Amino acid sequence: LQSKLKFHKELELLIRKKIMMKDLQKQPHKRLNILTNEWVLVSPHRTKRPWQGNEEVIERKDTISYDANCYLCPGNKRSNEVENPEYKDVYVFENDFAALNLKHQGKELKQGLLHAQIEKGICKVICFSPDHSKSLSNMEINHIKKVIKVWVAQYEELAQHSDINYVQIFENKGAIMGCSNPHPHGQIWSQSSLPDEVLKKDRQQASYYSNHNTSILTDYIRQELADGERLVYENDHFVILVPFWAVWPYETMIVPKEHQSHIGEMNDEQENSFAEAISRITKLYDAIFNCSFPYSSGIHQAPTDQKKRKHWHWHMSFYPPLLRSASVKKFMVGYEMFANPQRDISPETVALQLRNISL
Repeated sequence: LQSKLKFHKELELLIRKKIMMKDLQKQPHKRLNILTNEWVLVSPHRTKRPWQGNEEVIERKDTISYDANCYLCPGNKRSNEVENPEYKDVYVFENDFAALNLKHQGKELKQGLLHAQIEKGICKVICFSPDHSKSLSNMEINHIKKVIKVWVAQYEELAQHSDINYVQIFENKGAIMGCSNPHPHGQIWSQSSLPDEVLKKDRQQASYYSNHNTSILTDYIRQELADGERLVYENDHFVILVPFWAVWPYETMIVPKEHQSHIGEMNDEQENSFAEAISRITKLYDAIFNCSFPYSSGIHQAPTDQKKRKHWHWHMSFYPPLLRSASVKKFMVGYEMFANPQRDISPETVALQLRNISL
C-alpha cells in the first residue's frame, strides 16, 4: 500500500510539473542558464507578430569541388601569396591574419581607471576537407571523425605551450555569421588568459562540483533524458538537446554522457559517436528551411593552465541565427544589447520540430 501511495504521489507531481511547463510556454518568463548564472527572457507569443523587416539572401552551398579563386582550396595561393599544399584530408595552418600572436612583449598598463594587458596567443585555420562543396552536414561520418581527431591533436599540442592557457575551437558557417570564405573550415584561437564566457562557466561548474561531487552537466543531462521534452537525439555516448536556457532560436548543445573535462579524454568509440552527433545535428539544421543552414559552433572545455579542472564537463554548442525562415534572421539588438538576452520561440517547440524531421 505504501509503495502504491508513493507511486501515485510521484505520478501526480510529474503531471503537475508537465502542466506547469505547458502553462509556462504560453506566457513571458525568464530562464536561468546554469552554466553562466545568467537569465534569458522567453516571449513565446511574439512569433505570431507580422514580419516586415529585413530578409537575408538565401544561402546555397557551392556545388563545385574546386574553386580557382578560393584561398583555401588545395594548391591555391592565399592572399599573402603562401601556396596551399595539394592536401587530401584535413589541413591545418597558422592564421595569416591572426587576432593573437606570441611576438609582442610588454607590461601591464594601469593609469587610474585605464587598465590594459598584453594578450598572447596562437590562431589556426582548419580546412575540414579539400572539397570546396562540402560542409559538415554532407561529409561522411568517418571524415568528420578525422576532423575531430585533428581538434584533439591541436588541443593537446597547444596545451603544452607555456603561453597558452585556453584553447577555443569554433566554426562560423555562412556569410550571415561573418564567414569570409565558403570553403569548409573552422578555427582555433588559443590564448594566455581565460575568456569571459569560459570564466563564467568555470565558476559555475566548480561551485556545483564542490557541493555535489559530480559535474553539473552530468546531473542536467540525466534530468533532460528523463524529461525528454528538449531532447533531439542520443546515441551510446552523446546527447543533443535544446538547452532549457537557449538564447538563439535553434540553439542546441552536444554533451558527452560520460563526465569528461576535455575532448582529449574521448576514446575511439566515443569519437565515432561524437562524429555521428555532429552529422545528425548539421543535417537536421539543413532540413529545417531547406538551405545551407548558418551557425556558429564552439567547444567549451577545460582550460590548459595545469590547474585541477575536474569540475569541467566539455560540450559543443551551436548558435544558429535563423528564426522564421531561411531569409529571416534573429537580430540581437535593442533590449538584447542593453538589457537581457531574449528569444521568441520556446526551446520545447524547437526540440519537437527537430525531432520530427525525417532524414
